[in-house]
Amino acid sequence: MLASWLARPHWRQWWGDPDEELSNIRDMVEGRDTTRPFIFQEDGIDKGYIQVWFVGDQQGSAFAADYPWLERLPAEAVGVDLSIAFEEDLSRGLGTRTLQAFVRQLHEEGHERIIIDPDPANLRALKAYRKAGFQEIEALLGRTGDCLLMELVSKEGVS
Repeated sequence: MLASWLARPHWRQWWGDPDEELSNIRDMVEGRDTTRPFIFQEDGIDKGYIQVWFVGDQQGSAFAADYPWLERLPAEAVGVDLSIAFEEDLSRGLGTRTLQAFVRQLHEEGHERIIIDPDPANLRALKAYRKAGFQEIEALLGRTGDCLLMELVSKEGVS
């Protein structure tokens, strides 16, 4: 299922090589990576993929060499990535609703600092993330390469 999603054009635009991404997810599932992957559903139907990763686990890693902005974030922060499986489900609020529910769960688990790092050209994602309460981290604007670093600024964004 994930392999077919990763091969879809609207995923390929924002994700890397499908085989490499699937290998990364396999590492998560098998415990070699602390990132926690999930399939999300709507009305009992698989609708997409969401993951939470731990900033502190990435700091000082080979991954951080490519993303030096990681070192400027608090180690206790978590990051979230989200993709909707089917193109026909885009632009209908599914991403915002899913992100809001996921963030509520993260807050219940005690995570207070939640970030997301979309490509600045992904206007659809930016709109969904802003609706969910995320805002650009002003101090890092222009310093994060090919991503726009955003942080959930208040729990009021989570409804």
